[in-house]
Amino acid sequence: MMRRFSLNTATKALLGAGMLSFVLVGCGSDGKDGEDGKDGVVGVSIDTTSSLTATFTNASIDAGTVTVDFELTNANGVAVLGLNKDYDLRFGIAQLTQVFEAAGDAQVDRGLQWQAYINSQKEPNPDWIPEDDDNLSPSTQFQAGVEAAKNCDDCLIDNLDGSYTYTYQIDVANVTTPLQVTYNADNTQRATLELKLPQITANAAYDWQPSTGATEGITSREVVSITACYQCHQPESLALHGGRRLDLENCASCHTATSGDPESGNSVDFTYMIHAIHKGNERMIATEEGMVPAPYKVIGYGGGMHDYGNVMFPLYPATDCSSCHVEGEGAPADAALFKADKSNTACIACHTEKPSMNHSSTDCVACHNATDPYNGTNNAEKRHGDVNKRYQVSKLYSAVFTNIAPAGQGLSFDVQLLDDSGNPIAKEFVYKKGFSKPYIVVSWDIDKDYPAYETGSRYSERRIDLYDDTQSVYDTASKTFSVTSANIVLPADINGKSFELLPLVKTCFNTGGYGVDEVNPMACYDTEGELLNNAAPAYIQDQPLRFTWNNGYSDTAATARRTIIDDAKCHACHGAEFYHDSNGVNCMSCHTPDKSLKESVRGSGEFDKPTSFAYKAHHADGHYLKYAGVQSGTVLKTDCSTCHTDGGFALGRSSDRVWHYPNLDTKDADGVWVSSDAGTCLSCHQPYLNDAAINHIEINGGIIDGVDADDVRTRAKETCSTCHSSEQVLSVHGH
Repeated sequence: MMRRFSLNTATKALLGAGMLSFVLVGCGSDGKDGEDGKDGVVGVSIDTTSSLTATFTNASIDAGTVTVDFELTNANGVAVLGLNKDYDLRFGIAQLTQVFEAAGDAQVDRGLQWQAYINSQKEPNPDWIPEDDDNLSPSTQFQAGVEAAKNCDDCLIDNLDGSYTYTYQIDVANVTTPLQVTYNADNTQRATLELKLPQITANAAYDWQPSTGATEGITSREVVSITACYQCHQPESLALHGGRRLDLENCASCHTATSGDPESGNSVDFTYMIHAIHKGNERMIATEEGMVPAPYKVIGYGGGMHDYGNVMFPLYPATDCSSCHVEGEGAPADAALFKADKSNTACIACHTEKPSMNHSSTDCVACHNATDPYNGTNNAEKRHGDVNKRYQVSKLYSAVFTNIAPAGQGLSFDVQLLDDSGNPIAKEFVYKKGFSKPYIVVSWDIDKDYPAYETGSRYSERRIDLYDDTQSVYDTASKTFSVTSANIVLPADINGKSFELLPLVKTCFNTGGYGVDEVNPMACYDTEGELLNNAAPAYIQDQPLRFTWNNGYSDTAATARRTIIDDAKCHACHGAEFYHDSNGVNCMSCHTPDKSLKESVRGSGEFDKPTSFAYKAHHADGHYLKYAGVQSGTVLKTDCSTCHTDGGFALGRSSDRVWHYPNLDTKDADGVWVSSDAGTCLSCHQPYLNDAAINHIEINGGIIDGVDADDVRTRAKETCSTCHSSEQVLSVHGH
């Protein structure tokens, strides 16, 4: 920083004389010019930095002593200065070791696994074990850990330029208790760092081979990437152990095969733990009485119970390994390892030690492997792929509509269902049951919010069952359904409106499984019309036909509705099927904002549940976990970008829209009617509105007490978008 000094006359005279003397001495002697001083370090204080990155730059092991060099920088690459041992700074160290397991007289290769050098023996704490939970098996366990820098006075050296050197307290060449780990300089070693400041946390990891110093071309076990986790999880929800641990590398090198939870007796090996958690409420074990729940549980520090039996990992089918195990460009180096059938850990984590009464051994890969599978079993990739194949094939199926025209007040059209080769599908291949009847859903005004839920356009009247002989005639020769529907009453001003024909149709495939070589299409029903036992349905994944109505079909594209949610984000968590009708994310074609109310408990007479898509999505199990559900915070309800597009938050979009909400005081079937923007907010906030919020809505033209849709449209004069821009909406919700 430049400073300006004011010099008086006497000072100037003295400086002038001094400078003259200096110049004269310099000219008349052999003295050397003064050397340049050391440049000052540009940096920020560790106590004030708002961003932090830790990076290892080197590591070595000499006679069992581990030494690492690392740097701290902020988001702009500026050095972070002032770290000392008294901060919450911890280091881990682990070795990647080839593991063999005895199987009879043979030693079976179980692949590379991390072994932590730092371990402790833990006994169950009886005060932490719930008395009424018989699904626990308390036992002595070992747990991998880290060492704290504060326990050593001279291990950490500050190089005063944002770089630091740390010498480990543990001697890795002499680890004999409580678990013996034999150091091998040719094996890959991993050093980890975790630094937790009051305002921010940083993790780092460094893999190297001590015998050569190499960091590339060495053995590795990089199977999944944390970016795959972020498809469903928010980053802050994965800040575990008090927010101290963030990175998968740190997790994997500490959650080792020898680590367990003493109060529950369950393994906390990373592979086992992650699969068991995500099996959630579908994790079962076979008993003589049948399949019973076997939820994964651990007791956290302080005695907190973590019961993952309430987790509803919404991906269906859950066997779609690709949701986490991403392969191809940008994938981790060892992404394909999950298909190697090396270990039983992942198998029993999901399927438990006894997935059926036909299994007496936990050595799953002895039968399910690619090299020597037991007759009829196939390897894990094949068996999991069988379950998914029908969904993959059905993505290539389609519905072709022709002869679309008005028919009285309704309409008529022909439709053929085509397979992945473009051939028509026969009617017996089309599934019909419950919510899964083969429906064609007719909609208009799709550029707004789909048809208002009123007489002549209720969803039940707009959906056509292809098995309904009063509306649909099937031609066996051409495999064509000819539809004429009088139930649908088209608006008088239908010309010029955006129009949609949405196929919600399932077709059948064999289920795969034991002894089945290929999953192929099959008829759903026998000659008596009974569903065949080995028939499994999957939805055609075809986009709706959308166009502008002009006395029937026209070549003019439909006006597009503003994209509010990102379908790809939905599928990243949900996979092939959602709750029921799952040809894409077309829920709003049924669940319009003004759809009728429902009883939370059928027959109670209390109509307290809206059925709009926004309400159902915001309150769905798994979407609302911070304050409801399993209290998990996995998908924080305030993180709108979990589902929404960048432009999906704009208010003032559709002033004629109305919402139907329950009257929380009376809970009668009439409920209340709400204006457009206010209704958006009430999809989350209705139960929490106070007088101040109500006044704010009403002062700004919103209606939350309408007696019907017309009442709201007459009185509403919303000005919400004047102040509440998309950016402001996001800011209020924590972005």
